[in-house]
Amino acid sequence: MQIHAAEKSICRIRVIHGYNGGTRIRSMLREEYGYGREPAVKRIEMGDNQGITELVLREF
Repeated sequence: MQIHAAEKSICRIRVIHGYNGGTRIRSMLREEYGYGREPAVKRIEMGDNQGITELVLREF
């Protein structure tokens, strides 16, 4: 799914990428969507553990 195609009811996208085997997916998410590169993403948050990243699209 593309972020711009997300329905209005979707506030966050949780990506479970794992942590033990490497951090390439986590790094890609931060590089692609961080620091204003994608206007649809308000911010990036770490999940409950280091293997989860949440893309915040809207506030609750």
